[in-house]
Amino acid sequence: MNLVIDSGNTRIKAALFNNTTLVLKESFAHVADLNVFLKSVEFTHVLVSSVSTNPQEILTLINNAGKKLILNYQLPLPIKINYATPHTLGMDRIASACGAFEVFPNQNCLVIDAGTCINTEFIDNSGTYQGGSIAPGITMRFKAMHTFTQSLPLLTASAQAPLTGNSTEACMQSGVLNGALAEVNGMIEQYQQQYENLKVILCGGDYPLFENKLKHAIFVAPDLVLTGLNRILRYHAEF
Repeated sequence: MNLVIDSGNTRIKAALFNNTTLVLKESFAHVADLNVFLKSVEFTHVLVSSVSTNPQEILTLINNAGKKLILNYQLPLPIKINYATPHTLGMDRIASACGAFEVFPNQNCLVIDAGTCINTEFIDNSGTYQGGSIAPGITMRFKAMHTFTQSLPLLTASAQAPLTGNSTEACMQSGVLNGALAEVNGMIEQYQQQYENLKVILCGGDYPLFENKLKHAIFVAPDLVLTGLNRILRYHAEF
């Protein structure tokens, strides 16, 4: 069993893998809750990725493990990184890129990660991460409209948004959700024009808002980041 921990902007996720098979996945609000979980499971190696909590703080909770790794831009990876500022590259973006190449090896892959931000990550068929894009996520868009206007309410995403809203709330739902869908569809189309046999992978906490609504064939992988972290951990455990 290998353990991977992904400390994101809102939650801490932990997953146990038996080789490539996801066996157990849990999510926590606080490091203290993670600590309780760590005491209840057995594993051989561990990899910690964090965009919020100090990853060293998490590693100090773990005593008995073979390899104890922290994901950073200097850690050797199973893919190549072609990024002008690798020290600024988010660890979740690295992990999703590695996950994509694990799911579709030696193929052109575009990841749509619909989370706090809507990120795209492009990995070419040589296994090289070329970069992507970062845009405001769904919740962030609603918060921005509420924060920077005098009268617009703070909304959460609706499962369905009309094309033409007939109330202020319906108009906001349409603008955010239909606008984000159009944005993602347009991004996919631009990549398809440049790269043959493109595989599109959808992940992230807001993936249900995009699933079955995009115009293009996609592969839904909610646990892509965890899969990528496990691939990185296996890459190091092999040595």
